[in-house]
Amino acid sequence: MRAQNIVMFIESVKTLDTKSYSRLKEAIGKRDSIKFVSFLLNNDDSNNKKHCPYCKSQSYQKWGIRSDLQRYKCKKCGKTFNTLTGTPLANLQKKGRWLSYAQCLIEGLSIREAATKCGVHKNTSFRWRHRFLQNANLIKPKKLSGVVEVNELIFAWSEKGNKKLKRKPRKRGYKSPKLIPPSNKVFTLFCRDRSENTFDDIYFKFNANNIKSNLKSLLSEDILFCSQNKAAYIKYVRDNKVRHGVLNISKKETVKKDIVHLRNVFKYQLNLQAWMIRFRGVATKYLNNYLSWFREMDEFSYKISAETLLIRAKRPERYNTNHFR
Repeated sequence: MRAQNIVMFIESVKTLDTKSYSRLKEAIGKRDSIKFVSFLLNNDDSNNKKHCPYCKSQSYQKWGIRSDLQRYKCKKCGKTFNTLTGTPLANLQKKGRWLSYAQCLIEGLSIREAATKCGVHKNTSFRWRHRFLQNANLIKPKKLSGVVEVNELIFAWSEKGNKKLKRKPRKRGYKSPKLIPPSNKVFTLFCRDRSENTFDDIYFKFNANNIKSNLKSLLSEDILFCSQNKAAYIKYVRDNKVRHGVLNISKKETVKKDIVHLRNVFKYQLNLQAWMIRFRGVATKYLNNYLSWFREMDEFSYKISAETLLIRAKRPERYNTNHFR
């Protein structure tokens, strides 16, 4: 806009009534939010780390700006891309409301509550939730050391949202995990060390072989493996020659030598169950996203900023705080 036009615009603002001025202020606020989010995403990573998402080449040139995002053209494959290409946030609209939605995730709001707060449709809120959480599944600790507490949590298989069930619907679910039929059980394994780094994974069959496939590279060689006296844990420890601190919870054996206990992992599981009550059931196909969501909140002790959450949703390798405590 030319300087003369800017002066005329400023003079015209002085003549606006209250209602028109409020509308103008709201429009400027939305535009500022879009600009800020675009600036945040464009300047997230340095140029020496940026590469073509198609051929991984680092030879590219600037190729104009679209939707407030800098575009680039790869000199090797000739394709154009921007900072969101190949990320879960690609092709999502209404960037100006992303930070508000990220704050809704931090507060743990439901889909409809977040939709109302951000002024979007509930279907948009649902899509944004799982796009924002997609990369959180990749942010897990690579190593657990010292004393590692291990315990499993049982969920019932859920097809929430599916309109075509292959079984009879359950009106009230199951009152106790013991009442869940074996074919409908979903096991979630939690491993938590004393530095409060947490690893979780989902199993449909809970046995030593499934545990070994995920824990072999995760656990250090000199760890103390604390668990209940269940067959899967005992077989895993025996086969892998791991130091084992076993507890018989059924006989109220909760601690040994002031070192072997499961207090940390039990507390984490109780907090997770209390936190998930607000969602009134989670579909099994999305369970991993919710586990990652809670793990991310616990990682930052609920003090993560909306900007950090947004960047982590774009690139999981940024702001990874594993072993940050």
